Amino acid sequence: MLDRVREAAGETFRPTKAYLDDSSQYWARIDRFDKLERIQHFREPYDASWRAFAAGRWEGSLELTERNRPNVVAEFAEDARLGYQSYRVRVVEFPIDPYLQWEMHRFKVRVECGENLHVVGPEAVARFETGGIVPELIFMGSLAMYEVLYDETGVLAGGRKFTDPELIEGCRAEVQALYGEGEDFRTFFEREIAPLPAPVVEPEVSPTAGS
Repeated sequence: MLDRVREAAGETFRPTKAYLDDSSQYWARIDRFDKLERIQHFREPYDASWRAFAAGRWEGSLELTERNRPNVVAEFAEDARLGYQSYRVRVVEFPIDPYLQWEMHRFKVRVECGENLHVVGPEAVARFETGGIVPELIFMGSLAMYEVLYDETGVLAGGRKFTDPELIEGCRAEVQALYGEGEDFRTFFEREIAPLPAPVVEPEVSPTAGS
């Protein structure tokens, strides 16, 4: 079913605020949130840690990620109050992209605070990718599925919503199966990410941008 998402009829919400506003109606009505993340490189200029990373300040970016921990703790406490848990499948290709290396350090904090995350390789999704890579997807329980949309530079731009029960349940089952096949994030991080030296990036923003 994942290979059918690109061609399926959905309702597009742009800009990002419209997508976030629409998806917000479901948070209090679900018992599980699932996400499939496939693309290896995004841009997150709204995130102070990402801005430091993109400016070549690796240690500063890690410090900002850790400084944000109380907000992540509060996020998962609110999830628990609403009655749901979060599950993420992250597709990882080698060699590790610098962005992915940064993201994995952010995930480390999220996992320590309550997110359930498993890692799979591209071979796990290859059977769904005969017509192109699988889309970035989130599932609001069984109520709605969104394809997360990005602009040409990799910045979040909106979402495309699906409410067809058969499509949602089929895709959700496949994503949850991928989660079951995947490696626990903690073991993957310790083996593949923790030993890596600081990534070398071409600065994307001014070193003084952000905090």
